[in-house]
Amino acid sequence: MTPLARGGAVGAALVAAMVVPLATPSPYALSIVTLTLLYGYLALSWNIIGGIGGQLSLGHAAYFGIGGYASTLLFVQFGVSPWFGMFAGAALAALAAALIGYPCFRLRGAYFALATLAAAMILKIAVENSHGLLGGPRGLEVTLLRDAPLQFQHTRKEFYYAVVVVMLTIALSINYLLLRSRLGFHLVAIRNDQDAALALGIDITRSKLAAAMLSAALTAAGGTFYAQFVMFISPDKVLSANLSVQIAVMCIVGGRGTVFGPLLGALLLLPAEEIARRALGGIVGADMMLYGLLLMIVMRREPRGVQRILRDLWNRTGAPRSVNAG
Repeated sequence: MTPLARGGAVGAALVAAMVVPLATPSPYALSIVTLTLLYGYLALSWNIIGGIGGQLSLGHAAYFGIGGYASTLLFVQFGVSPWFGMFAGAALAALAAALIGYPCFRLRGAYFALATLAAAMILKIAVENSHGLLGGPRGLEVTLLRDAPLQFQHTRKEFYYAVVVVMLTIALSINYLLLRSRLGFHLVAIRNDQDAALALGIDITRSKLAAAMLSAALTAAGGTFYAQFVMFISPDKVLSANLSVQIAVMCIVGGRGTVFGPLLGALLLLPAEEIARRALGGIVGADMMLYGLLLMIVMRREPRGVQRILRDLWNRTGAPRSVNAG
């Protein structure tokens, strides 16, 4: 894609983002759009370590939950604005990523994935058994203030939509800049061949830790947003293994290691999940069955994801025109 075409695509996306709140027929529809963009943001956050870095993490629900619980606890117990709680949760999640990642990065492939999944499950069990401070299995309710933007609350869904669009733009920018940075080059080298990267003198552990901490901090910010959006958090909602799998699958289906692939995965999977849930009457496990089915279809067609499929279609239709125009 030429720079002019890329600029036009970005401009069109910005216009579409401004038009969406006016075009959605109901607050419920806008809520679905907002959640879809949130999952796109989470997939982009996972992409830093799981896509660009090539480390299959299945424990990102832990960072999501840390962000949600940290900001909610600070707000409910001490009156700290969730805007500040978001940064506190991000810092705490980055620390947790360093503590989890340092020993786990010695593992590779499925062993690393299982280790991160186990860490998230341990955190979930710990929260479920902390009945006093964190509410145990019942979770925590966010104190309702109604129209209070400085406290990250508003009765209109357009407020949350605007916030998540800004967060998504930041995540896209970070992924774009990272792929063109020294750290990004190191991560790609590690993903392609870790032994060769080590032979080239790349500090593998340091690069992985930096990516993991950045990915965890962004994911925790998403947890704060979710807590304020739904006004309630519980271990089953923000610390479940299903959430970790959903985030990873969205990135893989869309095209991990790319800038727009994770967002494409969210735009494909979350609306499909909502449609399937309504059509099947809320059958337990239907959403995960759908994720598995779509993952198999996309991986069978193109292992590099939906973005690669769309790029191939663009090249087939656009290349002849450019030749004839020339």
